[in-house]
Amino acid sequence: MRPFHYVAATTERAAIDHAAAGDARFVAGGTTLIDLMKLHVERPRVVVGIDALPLASIEPLPDGGVRVGAMTRNSDMAHHPLIRSRYPMLSQAILAGASAQVRNMATTGGNLLQRTRCYYFRDTAMRCSKREPGAGCSAIEGYNRIHAVLGVSEHCIATHPSDMCVALAALDADLRLRGPRGERVVALAEFYTLPGDHPQQEHVLRPGELITAVDIPPLRFGARSAYVKVRDRASFAFALASAAAALDIQDGAIHDARIALGGVATIPWRAQDAEAYLVGRHASRETYRAAADLAMAGALPHRDNAFKIDLARRTLVRALMRAGAAG
Repeated sequence: MRPFHYVAATTERAAIDHAAAGDARFVAGGTTLIDLMKLHVERPRVVVGIDALPLASIEPLPDGGVRVGAMTRNSDMAHHPLIRSRYPMLSQAILAGASAQVRNMATTGGNLLQRTRCYYFRDTAMRCSKREPGAGCSAIEGYNRIHAVLGVSEHCIATHPSDMCVALAALDADLRLRGPRGERVVALAEFYTLPGDHPQQEHVLRPGELITAVDIPPLRFGARSAYVKVRDRASFAFALASAAAALDIQDGAIHDARIALGGVATIPWRAQDAEAYLVGRHASRETYRAAADLAMAGALPHRDNAFKIDLARRTLVRALMRAGAAG
């Protein structure tokens, strides 16, 4: 780890000012940043501690939605009555991530900004355009079993690692941001960027900008939802494929649907074509299989990860079956 200057901020304004002054990173739980600093992947000159900021509340919104403060620990969010009752798939997604010890430390804002577990990204001896723009991608011709098949480019096939963000994508969550230019709200669907020619640009967060909260809109059929994760071991493993699904079923017919995929894409992947296909159709395994085919229609596999396409289809069908039986 390289030397850095640490500042403990006690207000949002102070945190933003310190971060905007130079090459800086915010640290809360530190479950991702500290690891990457030890590996010399992240090399900030200034680390701004934000543990003291009063951003850990979970509150109902007037429209029936829920606001989650960015400093809310993952465990607290997963077990909160509002989250468990209104958005079961979000609670399930968080509990499927990492370990209890990590969830007790990790924050909502940190989870949103966690970086890929691609081994080539985390090894500075390897070529990685996400880490060093223009360096190339060792994963494309290397061992790419864990890598993405959706949203990839010739410069990067790294998979987005979060479980929580998959559920938030399905729920159309908004992020509340505050920075040197003031406050703004960005839809989660517009927050993450595809790698394209610039894989080092992972999101639209501006220098010095701080995530202060996540707003989850009301979803009247949110209780009929499920999150399914397939991984190499039962705990403390990242998804090979995952799916968040919510269904509005009335008299056996699907009136609305929400679907997002994880473990197979470079960003939390919203499957809108599959959602549109489901509307108006009979709720059945055959319908779900057809929707899963649509969700993976644009997949581009590499040598070691073609199995993910069928795995993701089966994972989504299972999530839809569970969602349809919930409520």
